[in-house]
Amino acid sequence: MELFAFLSADELTPVFVFVAIVAGTFWVLSLISSRNSQAEERLERIGRPKSLVEIEMSQSESRNRFKGLKDAFSNLGGMMEPQSELEKNSLRIKLANAGFRSENAAAVYHGIRVVCLAVFLIPALLLFLVKDGFTMKSIQWTVAMAGLGFYLPQIVLWHLRTTRQKEIFLTLPDALDLLVVCVESGLGLDAALRKVTEEMKGHAKTICEEFSLANLQLQMGRPRREVLHDLGVRTGVDDVRSLAAILIQADRFGSSIAQALRVQSDSMRVRRRQLAEEKAAKTAVQLIFPLVLFIFPAIFVVLVGPAAIQIQKNLLKG
Repeated sequence: MELFAFLSADELTPVFVFVAIVAGTFWVLSLISSRNSQAEERLERIGRPKSLVEIEMSQSESRNRFKGLKDAFSNLGGMMEPQSELEKNSLRIKLANAGFRSENAAAVYHGIRVVCLAVFLIPALLLFLVKDGFTMKSIQWTVAMAGLGFYLPQIVLWHLRTTRQKEIFLTLPDALDLLVVCVESGLGLDAALRKVTEEMKGHAKTICEEFSLANLQLQMGRPRREVLHDLGVRTGVDDVRSLAAILIQADRFGSSIAQALRVQSDSMRVRRRQLAEEKAAKTAVQLIFPLVLFIFPAIFVVLVGPAAIQIQKNLLKG
């Protein structure tokens, strides 16, 4: 502790920068090493399709490297896990909306919050409290850094969740149009979902992943009503929830699924047109602030400046 008391913030900054660079490099290398090469993907497409057992085995092998790290985060997060079932279900839904559907995702998330709190709190203690003493300013900075470390995982989770939901929202119309074409051509709902997944997996990875998971659950024997309901809850997008509700009603009452999909597609287009018109109507109001703060002063100087100079010269001559 006495060693850090004699070190300034400028001397400790390179150490923290080095640690951040090492952690970032390790993360990037881990992402690169986890990807399959293009040749392996081409061979997999040419070869026979994998069975469900082989898919599960390949996924488990790719995750075994981080199993110890996940277990450590789970053990750390056990102390912060909420007690009520309502809070647990709400957190599970948020994590599922962000793409984390594992059973121990909540425990890992709480463990990450504990680690982030320690990562931000310990350097703050060394930089402010140990160096400057227990002053009001040092205590405020320490509390601010601890709060940033504690709420940073929530901000990251919110960003991942909104980004994923926006991607689903933008790619859903194309998927729904293709689904309508497949169903009207004579395919069943299961085969239509499989066809949409195969055709759009290149540019709509997220929604194809959700459709493939729903199709896998249907193949495993789960009721279609539960699978569609889980699809709407898992994505967290209002359009997907309404689509799931329409398909559930069509399946329950025996009506045409193609007609239900056509009605949903038309209503989605109307809703998106209304959203575009709403944003266009807000543009005039949103332009007031940049006009007043940035553009109007420059125009004022250009128009009034020469007149002000002439008035000043006339006053000096008089």
